Amino acid sequence: MKTFADFGIQVPAGATGDVKTTCPQCSPSRKKSTAPCLSVNVEEGVWHCWHCEWSGSLKSGAERADARPRKPVKPSWDPSRLSLPPKVVEYFQARGITPEVLTSNQVGYGPAWMPGPNAEVTCIQFPYLKSGEVANVKYRDCHKNFRQAKDAEKCLYRFDEIEKRACNDRTLIITEGEMDALALVTVGYQAVTSVPDGAPSPGTKNYEKKFSFLESAEDLLAKYGRVILAVDNDAPGQTLERELARRIGFEKCWRVTYPDECKDINEVLVKHGADAARLVIEEARPMPIAGLYTAADIKGDVELLYAEGFRRGLSTGWPAVDELYTVRTGEMTIITGIPGSGKSNWLDALAVNLFNLHSWSFCFCSPENWPVQRHAAAIMEKIVGKSFAPSRGIVDRMRSDEMQFALGQMDGYFNFIMLGDEEMNLDTILTKVRAAIFRYGVKGVILDPWNELEHSRPAGLSETEYISQALSKVRRFARINDVHVWIVAHPTKLQKDKETGEYPVPTLYDISGSAHWYNKADNGITVFRHMEADLTDIYVGKIRFREVGQRGKATLAYCRETGMYHEQGKS
Repeated sequence: MKTFADFGIQVPAGATGDVKTTCPQCSPSRKKSTAPCLSVNVEEGVWHCWHCEWSGSLKSGAERADARPRKPVKPSWDPSRLSLPPKVVEYFQARGITPEVLTSNQVGYGPAWMPGPNAEVTCIQFPYLKSGEVANVKYRDCHKNFRQAKDAEKCLYRFDEIEKRACNDRTLIITEGEMDALALVTVGYQAVTSVPDGAPSPGTKNYEKKFSFLESAEDLLAKYGRVILAVDNDAPGQTLERELARRIGFEKCWRVTYPDECKDINEVLVKHGADAARLVIEEARPMPIAGLYTAADIKGDVELLYAEGFRRGLSTGWPAVDELYTVRTGEMTIITGIPGSGKSNWLDALAVNLFNLHSWSFCFCSPENWPVQRHAAAIMEKIVGKSFAPSRGIVDRMRSDEMQFALGQMDGYFNFIMLGDEEMNLDTILTKVRAAIFRYGVKGVILDPWNELEHSRPAGLSETEYISQALSKVRRFARINDVHVWIVAHPTKLQKDKETGEYPVPTLYDISGSAHWYNKADNGITVFRHMEADLTDIYVGKIRFREVGQRGKATLAYCRETGMYHEQGKS
């Protein structure tokens, strides 16, 4: 029987269950690869691409291959759809939305194929107008089944309307659905839009497809001075609110509070009237980012915490390490170790594991790994599981198509900051990271190493005071932007043991400059490599929150040719 490789499908060695990977059919022709788009079930030997619809199985071969270029397709739009039957107008009026608003927003009604009933049915149709054309259409049937026009552009609802009104002193309102947006237009607001895909379920690993519409809206959103997030008052809505605020910037986002027993702004309009709906918007509060909070400020966060529970953190991909350390956004981990111990390499391997397991995207500022192409090659070895350069025969060198596969995997998920010496300061770096969070949904940030950054210590400020302030700034950045930040910091010069000839295992207290390396860290890890045995000890020396892990040591086997780490006895 054929293997996945016979069809050009790259599956990580030893993978089981469902795997996400790059589609060999559509990725080469796409303007921007948003890998992974191919769903593979290893046990059943089947695959399906959500992007080009290519599917097949190892038994029967490829069943369908539609590898057309992925330029967005303009949906067909018949102006006759704008003539709404009385029953549809009455339905909207019952929801508080006037005929005039339906007309001005070109809401239509007509036949469309729906996945729920799996048939062509008559639907309400919401056109997404951008640059004077219908860029997409959202279809909604009487059973609340939704779909969008096939292969159409993902963009904000009412794009042209909010673009006309954009300026720095204006407020934009973002809702979870078209009905909520039209409800707000009905009560007098015009700078109103809706996300095209609704809210992701809590716990959804890969948000990239859900938030691809932000790419075309980056400049537009930047023109608004304030953004009110009027999303649904439930767990998915709170997940949407948190991710939108994280990408747009908590500092410019505001949140709303609905009356009791109201889930969204349209329900407020129906149950309490236009004045109550306007009051919800007028009483919007800034998203909590610093300072003192009332119970009302954190109500949504507390409800989300109750629904999801305390998050232990995500798996590192190494069960032995998971017993001691898991990864959670909003935290800062300090990594140390003697020179040559593999601190950077282990962090690269951890990033690849988090990408493979949880679809995380990363931003690296790693001057010691420059040039960037050399750093990228090291990451590609871990993705493919082969050596980038010719090796000594212990492992195979990756083929050219495997190298291209790895490049496609990295696009948008592994991002690199490379600045001139005068720009390598902490504030400039964090500004670049902030842009990567908006554009690529970055969740992991790696600063490696600390001493290669440009540190201009103000006059009169001691090194200890400076380190305390700088680490506080990074930790605050991690929490405000809901990312995890790893900082690699070298220890002071250590003395070898006279009897064994080995260096002692350093701790965070041994890092040059200040005990604040331990005090400010949420988590602290020491990487210690046994050179002759090709074993690496991972010492977890600090865990701030017990649900994340505990102190202890895990040992991993190290492969020199690929830079990969495995559980002892496994490969």
